[in-house]
Amino acid sequence: MFKVKFVTRDGASIAFEADSSDTLLDAAAKANIFLPAVCREGGCGTCRATRKSGIVALGSYSKSALTDADRAAGDILLCRSTAQSDLELTAPFDKAAVGFSPVPERGARVAQITRAGAGAVRVVLQYEDDPAHGRAAEFIPGQFMELTIPGTSITRAYSLANTPNWDGTLEFLIRLHPQGAFSAYLEDRAKVGDSLLVKGPQGSFTADEASQASRWFVAGGTGVAPMLSMLRQMAEFGDPRDCRLFFGVNTTGELFARDAIEELTTALPNLKATICIWKPGPHWSGFAGTPAEALAVVLAENVARPDIYVCGPPALIEATEAIALAGGVPHDRIFSEQFSPA
Repeated sequence: MFKVKFVTRDGASIAFEADSSDTLLDAAAKANIFLPAVCREGGCGTCRATRKSGIVALGSYSKSALTDADRAAGDILLCRSTAQSDLELTAPFDKAAVGFSPVPERGARVAQITRAGAGAVRVVLQYEDDPAHGRAAEFIPGQFMELTIPGTSITRAYSLANTPNWDGTLEFLIRLHPQGAFSAYLEDRAKVGDSLLVKGPQGSFTADEASQASRWFVAGGTGVAPMLSMLRQMAEFGDPRDCRLFFGVNTTGELFARDAIEELTTALPNLKATICIWKPGPHWSGFAGTPAEALAVVLAENVARPDIYVCGPPALIEATEAIALAGGVPHDRIFSEQFSPA
């Protein structure tokens, strides 16, 4: 057995032992330490950490989850790595994102379903009373929940768009994928009052509260959901720091969340929002291009280096990371979460 020392972003030290036959994710779970993860197959990048010392064997994985630049910087995926010596690892998330008991599963009912542009829906769930957890919706802005389609065992993970609250409200922005199982449910059968199983909160894509740097958010499509959650909490706390939002969709018809963004620019006077359309129509007067391209323009005009949070499809994440690194943003100040079809 090898000793593993795991240091979180806020300085907490977590220790467990790992056999060379267990992934680091599984070894931690055997010690009742539940580290952030989603796919557990090397495809999403949620369980990324940085190796500071020691040797690991890294199994197969998707390069959209762990790029060559990430690996060169020492990053690994906990779900694909096995210890070959004692290890010291650092995490891009705080101790609050680590669980020390199994992830809660609770019942909730559909309260609202509305369209969000041409390709997405806004879904609001309401927790049912729970003898162990009460009614409150407790999570860290940026985290996600796994939702189970009623009457099936099919689950999908979606980021929360609202902030923690006492009345048990959960808000999601969900992209409709052709032939997607959850998409078919939402389009064909879902109705107010449906009961769903909700597993969470989960995930480590959360704001670094110890950092005093500006926060710049880069979002593609429904990847704006965790950004809205983080920005809404900043508004609730009266956070005065400079922040920017670069939000993009493919076409004008897909655009959504403009009201929410306008409310945030009013509540956060130091928030500047850039809405981007990749393939705009003739009457679009805003930015024509991707959020990554909009980021490149503004980054070149600023001297201070911000913390950058990016969420969306793999191509957006790769482009944003490349632009940020080329612009002088340190690797450990770029936080990402990938959205991809199941």
